[in-house]
Amino acid sequence: MKIPTTLKHKPVVVSENYEQIDGRLARNTDAKGLSLGLAQWNDRGGVDISAKVWRYTGEKWSRQSEELPLHRVLDLSILICRSLEHFQEAYRYEHLYDPQQPVIDRVALQGDAMTVAIYTDNERINEDIRLFSQALSDDGEMISERLRTLSKILKDMGY
Repeated sequence: MKIPTTLKHKPVVVSENYEQIDGRLARNTDAKGLSLGLAQWNDRGGVDISAKVWRYTGEKWSRQSEELPLHRVLDLSILICRSLEHFQEAYRYEHLYDPQQPVIDRVALQGDAMTVAIYTDNERINEDIRLFSQALSDDGEMISERLRTLSKILKDMGY
């Protein structure tokens, strides 16, 4: 499906027909494309770029389409990777984390650090973390394929 160019986000690099590869939702999703382009929140003269997931309801482009600044997309990727690493060893803990030390990592960024931690304010954390861990396990092959691809691209780029 063609991504529209008439809306506020202006696509520059696109991945159309995303519905064919949208993880467990492949071929049954409203996410029809991904794009990198000029952000919809740009003021006159400002140039921010963003990543966008384009969602289509079958009748119109959805207001639930998400647009994120690129640094947030990368920050989410960091959060995912540190979480995956934690859950590879989480079986060592009775509740899949150490309640005395819920902080998984502090990742240095921009002179400070992103804290990656188990959200212990969630009153159902023990149940939810098991469901989360199981979902990671169930999707392990799909996630691993994407991480291997990302790793190869990063190595090819010199990272």
